[in-house]
Amino acid sequence: MRKLLNTLYITKQGAYLFKDGETIAVKLDGEILLRLPVHTLSSVVCFGNVSCSPFLMAHCAENDVSISFVSEYGRFLASVVGGASGNVLLRREQYRRADNEPSTIDIARSFLIGKIANTITIVNRLLRDHAEKISCEQVEIAEKKLKTNLLSVRNCNDLNKLRGIEGNAANTYFNIFDHFILLNKSSFNFRGRTRRPPLDAVNCLLSFVYMLLYHDARSALETVGLDPAVGYLHRDRPGRMGLALDIIEEVRSPIADRLVLSLINLSKVKFKGFKTYGWGEVQMNDETRKIVLTSYQDRKREEIMHPFLNEKIPIGMILFAQAQLLARYLRNDLDGYPPFIWR
Repeated sequence: MRKLLNTLYITKQGAYLFKDGETIAVKLDGEILLRLPVHTLSSVVCFGNVSCSPFLMAHCAENDVSISFVSEYGRFLASVVGGASGNVLLRREQYRRADNEPSTIDIARSFLIGKIANTITIVNRLLRDHAEKISCEQVEIAEKKLKTNLLSVRNCNDLNKLRGIEGNAANTYFNIFDHFILLNKSSFNFRGRTRRPPLDAVNCLLSFVYMLLYHDARSALETVGLDPAVGYLHRDRPGRMGLALDIIEEVRSPIADRLVLSLINLSKVKFKGFKTYGWGEVQMNDETRKIVLTSYQDRKREEIMHPFLNEKIPIGMILFAQAQLLARYLRNDLDGYPPFIWR
């Protein structure tokens, strides 16, 4: 398993990255701001107007370091990666399972069990820790609906019905998401999930952190030799990494949502750090983006006990661990894919 906590984020507009011996050098306005040995990195993420030399891109590809380009505000654009890693037999088995409906249902069901179970855990913690600050009746009703959804997923053998249950669970969860915002509610008011574009500051934060998870999931899958584009819950679509979207479903609420809520509830981000444009899209400024990136990296350093591996690992290793477990299942080393269940 590759090292973690070694993603380099470049947010300085106009920065230029180039190869300097065995290091990545970052230059801005003729001044070198940073040098890092290539072997200490697993990936580089470039935001907005950031460019790379062809020699650096080739060197990174040869050393299994991916370079991703996203817009200044977090929309994924493209990636530069080396040759496909891993055993071709693993990918062939991944494709066979994706073309087999019962196998697809089994794997998709596991992803959704992890997602809904972790969502219930987050809701339970809200009721346990902040009952005096919220409308408990509404949250308890949502909790019961989510538990019903979880039971339905366990007993469902139809892929379209599984997706319908997932949609219902997501709607139930986001209908009470505003209750999780305990401070600064006048500024950070959540009325529902909006994606393209995000129409408020909370949705802007959620979309941005989900994009970071998506990037990490793609890297994790490529590391173990799986094709991130061929998913089970999210089916094939040009330009979409379906399996990366699948595997982050389990960790959206415990990693991404909890991070966003802590940024708001601890006043680490300010409402003035967001701007609304004429068409309604909300974007964060550069300072806020740096706060989110730093907090995300700090969050990844925290350790948890992995429920299946039964050992402590950094939170940033969860996606890599799940990618390896999925690969082991596809190789028939495990009887089933064990979803990540937050404790």
